[in-house]
Amino acid sequence: MSEVRIYTESDANPAALSSKRIAVLGFGSQGSAHAKLLHERGLDVRVGLKARSASAQKVKAAGIPLMGVADAVKEADVIVILLPDTAQAKVYREEIEPNLKPGATLLFAHGFNIHFGQIKPPAKVDVIMVAPKSPGAMLYREASGGNGVPALIAIHRDASGHAHEVALAYAHAIGSTRAGVIETTFGDETETDLFGEQAVLCGGMSALILNGFETLVAAGYKPELAYFECLHETKLIVDLIYQGGLTSMRRDVSDTAEWGDYVSGPRVVGAASRKAMEAVLAEIQSGEFAKRWIAESQGEASEFNRLRGEGRSHPIEEVGARLRSRMT
Repeated sequence: MSEVRIYTESDANPAALSSKRIAVLGFGSQGSAHAKLLHERGLDVRVGLKARSASAQKVKAAGIPLMGVADAVKEADVIVILLPDTAQAKVYREEIEPNLKPGATLLFAHGFNIHFGQIKPPAKVDVIMVAPKSPGAMLYREASGGNGVPALIAIHRDASGHAHEVALAYAHAIGSTRAGVIETTFGDETETDLFGEQAVLCGGMSALILNGFETLVAAGYKPELAYFECLHETKLIVDLIYQGGLTSMRRDVSDTAEWGDYVSGPRVVGAASRKAMEAVLAEIQSGEFAKRWIAESQGEASEFNRLRGEGRSHPIEEVGARLRSRMT
């Protein structure tokens, strides 16, 4: 097993960020969490949004200065790009690149657009990443409560000689050095993040739940029972895994469940699944997935919308909505 250095509070120099003007572009899940935490730290932060953005009132309610994207970039030393992956390249070309100051820092929370060449910053600009490993709501809740969530940092370009120091200072400002920060590369972060989402966390888990539900219903069991066994109880197991890993989870469930884990799990997610995972990873590494997703998002998104509609109309969603409405 390889060993990596984990950066903590004592490794960060908050002064590396304290005199800089920061522009957070976007105020969604990550953007709102980052901007509010920076603002509450007393840093010089403003939010850049497109005209008539639905998030404008939320920014004003948080007491953070609000500007257009171009104006925010013009006066910022650190530009934090927290827009959706599919929107970043267009906004970069039209509003960020023409207004970048010499010596500015571009900061990303995901490496997609840099790694796949959708954004190509000029040579004299620092390009860094600070990627918290949680949704924005959890990031804000943990950091504002005196804790933090782990994060990854990466340096794509260090034109100033201070990019690493600024990245750690930023991770410190959003609370992540309290939980631990690991250094990686834009490429490794992007590829492992996409793989985790597709093969395990979203795609893999969703498919496993749906197949389990459909198997029980097809065998004649009530949909409500199938929902509880294949979807509802996933939170209980995931919470145990999150708290102590697989061994701890297995210790806390029944012996019957643990035995079934060992003898049946590999039959369901076995050699064929592993082969499919390797194919998914190869498509990510080659750029094939990115090419397909970029084309889909820049077109009419017809396949995306079709798949989204099919997912929302699946019987498990109707059963789940009805059952959840009765739960406290």
